[in-house]
Amino acid sequence: MFDSIYSTTVTATQFFMMSGISLAAGVFFAWIMSFKVRSKKRFFIVASILPFIISSVITFVNGNIGAGIAIGGAFGLIRFRSAQGSADELASILIAMASGIAFGMGYAGYGVVILIGMSLLFFLLSYLPIFEHNSLAQDRILKITIPESLAYNDVFDKIFSKYLKSYESMGVKTTGMGSMFRLSYKIQMKNSSEEKAFIDELRTKNGNLEISVMPYEEQITQL
Repeated sequence: MFDSIYSTTVTATQFFMMSGISLAAGVFFAWIMSFKVRSKKRFFIVASILPFIISSVITFVNGNIGAGIAIGGAFGLIRFRSAQGSADELASILIAMASGIAFGMGYAGYGVVILIGMSLLFFLLSYLPIFEHNSLAQDRILKITIPESLAYNDVFDKIFSKYLKSYESMGVKTTGMGSMFRLSYKIQMKNSSEEKAFIDELRTKNGNLEISVMPYEEQITQL
């Protein structure tokens, strides 16, 4: 099971057998990860076929230096324009690539173990009470849109002192074609039930423009 199914020369039967195994394992892996990783359907489709794609490349490049250089040059020309993914998405892609290399060298058993084993380990580590910091669960990202004319350095300090346990400026950027500013803060509420009253007081200072309070972990990559 853990020996390579490839001989010196890869036959059509061996290739299609490996293709079927890698595709089936990839789909099963993506299905398992879909219960934990938050992403779009297209991401899981890519994760499903990635082991097969990598295994195909490894299969046809294996032992051929010229082909290896050509493939390396082709990948070097690819420009990735998609937004930066989450840590979960990155882990899924790396797991799929690792298994694809195993499949491409003919080690079907190792490829399946990598996909299924790592997905189960991912689930286990996600649910175990380790690597958790209770303070992070209380952190929020506050975004306040203000008019260009408002001096924002200390205009919200009294409100912050009244409602927040702690706050830290995360930056300022222009919006609305430069006619407004958006201030970002990492905050912790003294009492989460006072969130509406907190926002209402902020609205009296920013001219009733947009205000958002979101979980810190989900918003930090968008600042």
